[in-house]
Amino acid sequence: MGVVTDHSTATARSVRPAKQDRSRATRRRLLEAAVACLAERGWSGSTVAVVAERAGVSRGAAQHHFRTREDLFTAAIEHVAEEWLATLREHARTLPDSGAPRTRAVVEMLVGVYTGTLFRAALHLWVAAADEARLRPRVTALESRIGREAHRLAVEFLGADENVPGVRETVQATLDMARGLGLATLLRDDTPRRTAIVREWSRILDSALRRDG
Repeated sequence: MGVVTDHSTATARSVRPAKQDRSRATRRRLLEAAVACLAERGWSGSTVAVVAERAGVSRGAAQHHFRTREDLFTAAIEHVAEEWLATLREHARTLPDSGAPRTRAVVEMLVGVYTGTLFRAALHLWVAAADEARLRPRVTALESRIGREAHRLAVEFLGADENVPGVRETVQATLDMARGLGLATLLRDDTPRRTAIVREWSRILDSALRRDG
C-alpha cells in the first residue's frame, strides 16, 4: 500500500507543475490579447469577452485570472511594459560604444518605443483613466513607475551626469519629445518628419551632454 501511495504522490506532484504552466500560459495569452485589443479597438471596444475570445479562452477562465476589467488591462500594460524594459536593456548591448553615434541610437530606440503597439495601447488606457474613477489611481501609479524607469534607463544609456544642472531636464525632454512623436504617428505616417527631428535633436542632445561632461 505504501508503494501505491508514494506513486500517487509523485503523480500529483508531476501534474501540479503542468497545471501551473498551463495557467501561466493562459494568463500570458490574456495579457497580450488585452494589449492588442486596446491598441486596435480602444477602451470602449475592449471588453473582457473580446479579449478572452482573442486569447482563445473562455470568459470564465479570463475572470478566474482577472476579477475585473480594470485588473486585466492594468496588468496587461504592466506586463508588456516590463517586457519592453527588458528588451531595451538587451538592445542596449548593441549600441555604439560612445559619442554622437550612441546618442543618435539611444534617441532612435526611445522614439521607436513610443511609436509602437505598447504606446498606442497605453494611450487608450490613459485616456480612459481620465473618465474612469476606479481606473485612474492604478493607471496614475503605473504610468509614474514606468516613466521613472524609462528615465533611469535613458540616463544610463546616454551616460548622462544628472548632477550637472540641466541634464535631468534635457533627458526628460528627450522622452517627452519621443512621446509627442508617438502621438503624431497615431494620425498618419510621419516617418520623414520624425527622422529629421530625431537627427537634429540627437545632435543637440549630444552637444549638451558633451558640454556638460
